[in-house]
This record gives sequence, structure tokens and C-alpha cells, in this order.
Amino acid sequence: MTHSYASPGPVPPGSPERPQPAQGRARWPLAGVAAGVLGIVATLVTDVHPILEKGESYTSGYIPEIPQTMAHISIITGFATIVFLLILAAAWRRRVEPRVPGSTAAHLVPNALTAAAGALTLGYAWKGSLALYLPGGVEAGGFDDAGLYMMFVLNDFGSFIGWLGVVIAAGAIAWMALRERTVSRWIGVISLLPVAVVTGAVCATGLPGFQGVIGPLWLTVASLGLAFGRSTIVRG
Repeated sequence: MTHSYASPGPVPPGSPERPQPAQGRARWPLAGVAAGVLGIVATLVTDVHPILEKGESYTSGYIPEIPQTMAHISIITGFATIVFLLILAAAWRRRVEPRVPGSTAAHLVPNALTAAAGALTLGYAWKGSLALYLPGGVEAGGFDDAGLYMMFVLNDFGSFIGWLGVVIAAGAIAWMALRERTVSRWIGVISLLPVAVVTGAVCATGLPGFQGVIGPLWLTVASLGLAFGRSTIVRG
């Protein structure tokens, strides 16, 4: 006796028997990790300030002590930082804004990152000028000590000021996390730190560049949190 078996029909989507595709982690926030790490190198590790003796001030006499190699490394890593900031801004517009079209804070983030990239282009380019004209550079001797000292003064906060846009982005992400609940709350909490510190420093002393210290550090940590966390804006 033979038995005939009906072939099973298609399994409807969502059925327990239907294998579901694995949902990988979002990779686009890793552009923020790259921008943050490179920014730490370009801004902090390659700082060109010679060490002062106690009670002394910077003068043109310190020009021979300005590290030309550090300035050169800074413009390379700095321009790479800018590339990754713009990649992050573009990815945010593509991936996040369509998910939360009614969020003003979400639209502010890529605008702030783009503003930071523009300002940092100038800041790191001034580092490149030092690398070019200091002794050891390919155009060494193109400016006298007075001209080199002017470039050095521009670099006092040049590569620090532009990170303000990143701190503004931090404030927007804090709002998204604590008010709109589309970003993990812990990211929102740490995002308040650069906003509070920079605001306090400016109001208390007029310090224009502390965002260059805390901005790249925040960007690295927050981007790691987005890449490996459970924020709504990166799920799926």
C-alpha cells in the first residue's frame, strides 16, 4: 500500500518555523569611534606646545622647541578625523533621521558634526603650516621667527575650538536619550558631561578650547555605545 504525502506549503512570515535573518549590529557608528580616536591623536597626543619653565611665557625664543614632526602627524590624523566626522554625519542622516523625522535634536546632530568638520579643517591646517615652515619642514625658512610665532599662536587653540560642534551634537543626543528615549539613557547621561564642562569653562573663564579635550573622548565612548548598545535608533 502506498501513501501519498502533501508537500508542505510555504511557511508564512513570522511563523516560529520560519528561520529569521540574524540582525547584526549597526556598523555606521564606528565612523564616530574612528573620528574620536583620530581626534585624540590629532589634538592631544600631537600637541605642539613646548614645556614652559615655571613663571615663563611663550615667546619667539621657543620656536626651535616646537615639534615639527608632531605638527605633521597632527595634520594627517586631523584631516582623517574630518573625513570620518563627515561620514558619520552622512550615515546619521541616512540611518537615523528617517526613523525619527519629528525630532529636531536628531536633525541637529549631523549639522553640528558638519560644522565641527569645517572648523577643524582650519585648525589642523594651521598645524600643517607649522609642519611646512618649521625647521625640518619642506618649506623651512619661508617665514622668519615673527611669522612662525604668529602660526604658533594660532595653534594655541586652533585644533581645539572646532570641537564645539561635537559638544553641540552631544547635547542633542542627550536630549534624544533623556527626553525622547530613542538613545540609551546612559549615553544621554555621559553626553551631558561635555556640555556642562564646556559651558562652565566658557562662562567662568572664557576658555575657548576645552571642547578639544573632552569632545573626542566623548565621541569615542558614545559611538561605541551606539555601535554595541541597544539604542532605538540603531536597532534592526
